[in-house]
Amino acid sequence: MTPPPPSTPVSPLLLLLLFVLVSSSSASLYDTFLQCLLNHTQVLQQQQQQRQQEPSQILHAPTNSSFPTLLGSLIRNRRFGTSSTPKPLLILTPSQPSHVQSAVLCARRTGTEVRIRSGGHDFEGTSYVSRAPFLILDMFNFRSVDVDVERETAWVGSGATVGELYYRIWEKSGLYGFNAGVCPTVGVGGHLSGGGYGNMLRKYGLASDNVVDAQIVDVEGRVLDRSSMGEDLFWAIRGGGGASFGVILGYRVKLVPVPNVVTVFRVAKTIEENATELVYQWQNIAPRTDNDLFMRLLLQPVSSKIQKGAKTVNASVLALFLGNADRLVSLISEEFPELGLKKEDCAEMSWIESALWWGDFDSGVAVKALLDRMPKSVNFLKRKSDYVQQPMSREELELLWDRMIELGKVGFVFNPYGGKMGEIPVSDAPFPHRAGNLFKIQYSISWSEDGIEAEQSYLAKIRELYNFMTPYVSKKPRRAFLNYRDFDIGITDNGENSYREGTVYGVKYFAENFKRLVKVKTAVDPQNFFRNEQSIPVLPRSSSAMSEYSGSTETTGKMTVL
Repeated sequence: MTPPPPSTPVSPLLLLLLFVLVSSSSASLYDTFLQCLLNHTQVLQQQQQQRQQEPSQILHAPTNSSFPTLLGSLIRNRRFGTSSTPKPLLILTPSQPSHVQSAVLCARRTGTEVRIRSGGHDFEGTSYVSRAPFLILDMFNFRSVDVDVERETAWVGSGATVGELYYRIWEKSGLYGFNAGVCPTVGVGGHLSGGGYGNMLRKYGLASDNVVDAQIVDVEGRVLDRSSMGEDLFWAIRGGGGASFGVILGYRVKLVPVPNVVTVFRVAKTIEENATELVYQWQNIAPRTDNDLFMRLLLQPVSSKIQKGAKTVNASVLALFLGNADRLVSLISEEFPELGLKKEDCAEMSWIESALWWGDFDSGVAVKALLDRMPKSVNFLKRKSDYVQQPMSREELELLWDRMIELGKVGFVFNPYGGKMGEIPVSDAPFPHRAGNLFKIQYSISWSEDGIEAEQSYLAKIRELYNFMTPYVSKKPRRAFLNYRDFDIGITDNGENSYREGTVYGVKYFAENFKRLVKVKTAVDPQNFFRNEQSIPVLPRSSSAMSEYSGSTETTGKMTVL
């Protein structure tokens, strides 16, 4: 399926009818919304020559039997699936652009906040939870993937998963892949718009660095592509978070070449096996080695196999190498002998098979497993992030081991940068964490126990470890990764102080790019309709920056006005 064409104008008479319909105070929200959708989508479907579909089939109220299943099916963090979690007033499951256009306009007229969900992996539940009256616009039906091998591109709907994208590319050619994440159930919409990354980032940069076009429904209900939205908005949705600016329908991505044979390995050592030296050397080598090599480092407190009853820290290096095992072993032996890599530790395979390996599928499973949209398990969880610009010393690492063992449970994921990540200018996309960063840290804790006491205990542990790391990570600002949403670093209630509140977390996620994102937001969504607890705010009305920026955003052109 190719991306849908921009929509055609709707008459002022229809807009007047829309306003009258949704202003009716006597009707329930469901009835009002349904009538609004009926009147609006029928016209749009005719104009766009789309298949007719009754809006009642895509609108779900809490009284519908399908509602609990729809709500819970894409909740990937059990912290936001409890009985006390605020629930949406409605869930919309659009399957055509006209449904999304109508939903945006009807939500505006009824004063209902919209949360946009593509995969549900957002760590703070911003795509399906709000304290304000809200509805969920669930994009899982926008999951088509159209691969064009000759052009080396693919059009992918925002509701597709990373696994579906990988599978469809493999169906067409084994010579190409895409540099997105290792979790196959992550939704493309949030992943790409937030600056998603994977194990080829040192070779090809971020997933969002390889977006060449997109379609978005803006606050006016217009369907815009790159040429009609302008380069400023296109810049913003390649790492600045799409949900602050509109509803992403899909992306055109640039495929990347992959060799016939890639190599993976996993090597683990504990403190007793000299993990301290391994981690110390990893910090210097992983960000500077051959760009074909990505070595992720996992750190986890575990029970010691040597000293009964004692705890230790396990350091595991997981790698993807875009080449064969002989070349990899030769490279590691020269640069990283502390790892002790042997050829028997390595497994050669195709790139698509490596996607299964990184996804932790059982050996020999069919490639079709990537199409499964359900994760193996869903737990309570919390994630945090940091960026490291100077290696930790051996002594500092030993202090870290002590703290990890003391706290228990909290783990680290170290993702090396360098390579292509250091070559792309900071201003090229909203994602600012480029040259000068050795690696990114993900703090990770998950648990299965119900109850507020368990949650508070586990949250305290991960926050304590985060505080411990303060001297060893980036400063002024202490930086964070948008796709590892973390409300601890600041939130906004989207009131009169939203710009000041947004700056607190905004500069951590986007550094110097935050100001440009605010200007784009102010130009394309001045009333701040698309919002959440960590969305991009608009400029205060009194801000002189508004006049400085007036007219500079390329938001005109070929836009189609409803």
